[in-house]
Amino acid sequence: MSTRTTLLAALALALASTACQPPAQEPVGLSEEDVAAIRAIPQSYTEATLADDYAALAAHWAEDAVNMVPNQALIQGRAAIQARYEAVLAMVTEYSNTMVEIEGRGDLAYARGVISIAFTPKGMPEPVRDTIKYLAVLRKQPDTSWLFTHVCWNSDLPLPTEGG
Repeated sequence: MSTRTTLLAALALALASTACQPPAQEPVGLSEEDVAAIRAIPQSYTEATLADDYAALAAHWAEDAVNMVPNQALIQGRAAIQARYEAVLAMVTEYSNTMVEIEGRGDLAYARGVISIAFTPKGMPEPVRDTIKYLAVLRKQPDTSWLFTHVCWNSDLPLPTEGG
């Protein structure tokens, strides 16, 4: 048998044996326990927001999390996210958070939700009410908890007009 024939036979054998291998396992979807754990986050978040418990809010975020706030610079890291909460959430008078969609595989999930919020900025006689839509990426931790790694949100309030 020539060298060329031997190489072709070896290549054919290698390809045939690869084709007989079972396909790689797809990550399994989220378990009922995972969905329940993720679905419980909004209630905890709401309680912490209304109690001005900024450390409890920040505890829902991974240490290297990214919060993409509209019309502002990226906020990176749990400590920076907590500092942001401390700066802006004291104005909140009403808050509710509902996750309307949860999907994921393995240790990675995303959630889409809606927040209803009322806040009273300094000097304003009446609260401002808003509806916020968000998309969040969560990662399952070794202790089986789920933490936000990336969150992007926007407001239903119109952008302020120039001079107003």
